[in-house]
Amino acid sequence: MPTITLSGIAKRYGGGDYAVKNLDLVVPDGAFMCLLGPSGCGKTTTLRMIAGLEQPTAGSIAVGDRVLDSVEKGLYVPPEKRGMGLVFQSYALWPHLSVRENVEFGLRMRKVPAPERRSRAEAALKMVHVSDAMDRYPSQLSGGQQQRVALARMLAVDPTVLLLDEPLSNLDARLRLEMRAELKRIHEESGATIVFVTHDQLEALTMATHVAVMNKGELQQVAAPMEMYARPANRFVAEFVGSPPMAIVEHGPLAESLTRHVKKRQVTCDPAAIGLRPEALRIGAAPANAWSGPATVEAVLPAGASWTVRLRVLDTELFAVTHTPVEAAPGDAVTCWTDQLHLFGADGTRMPARDQAGAYA
Repeated sequence: MPTITLSGIAKRYGGGDYAVKNLDLVVPDGAFMCLLGPSGCGKTTTLRMIAGLEQPTAGSIAVGDRVLDSVEKGLYVPPEKRGMGLVFQSYALWPHLSVRENVEFGLRMRKVPAPERRSRAEAALKMVHVSDAMDRYPSQLSGGQQQRVALARMLAVDPTVLLLDEPLSNLDARLRLEMRAELKRIHEESGATIVFVTHDQLEALTMATHVAVMNKGELQQVAAPMEMYARPANRFVAEFVGSPPMAIVEHGPLAESLTRHVKKRQVTCDPAAIGLRPEALRIGAAPANAWSGPATVEAVLPAGASWTVRLRVLDTELFAVTHTPVEAAPGDAVTCWTDQLHLFGADGTRMPARDQAGAYA
């Protein structure tokens, strides 16, 4: 599968604001790329431009050496000639056709001979684990099965790229979990290049090989999921990726305490804001060289395999997430500590590694 390259892509509707602005993005061969961000950030518009359903206002899109869009050169390849499969949030299955006939539909449009249509449809249905339902109709299937059939229909035509626009949004929590595992397995088995749009960070972190975070039409960071979680490029990424979100401390007694600790560790560093992830905040005696401070427990929220503790640390409310039982109760005075701090400059960008080293992050 070829690499997808977006160069200087912009999309503007009429005289309004840019939906996508100056986007440079490379989707490597065989990658599972998640476009992640809040509603209105430009991720779906970007996917639709890759698919050919929208034309960019500026820039170019290429798959390998083949240019699909170039505003400068006046080139545009229509969607049906791009060799891509697109799965929407809606399953869009034909209700009067059986599962097998739905999967064969795209092949029929391409005038693929009947025996080959049948074998390719069966292979695709087997890949998504619904081959036992090929003679049923969509109304006889669960939501998760219908989504698998929609995926099988795209896989059957053997697209060079599979584009998925929030295909799990309509599923309940259990089916979403099941389909995340299925999509990851399909990617590993097929080796297809996948571009997946979602606003759900858990989907991005669990499935993707690469995550591209967007905000207000602009690319914020591209990285492997855990690299992005551990080293967010700026405050927007830091606060968007993670649940509960990273706490950003700028002013007040807690900020002063954290800043003193950082300067003690690294005298050249002068952060404008300091971030603390709930998963890295601990309760109890602090080890040497870690930051620690007095706190009051405000609430203990059990969640099965984990506990979320709401703390009042000096003047600031913080959350700590732990996978061990919490002994403290609301109103208890405790010590909290962390050995992972994230430092940001005045412009919101992550400070250089030489400064981060002083804060352990």
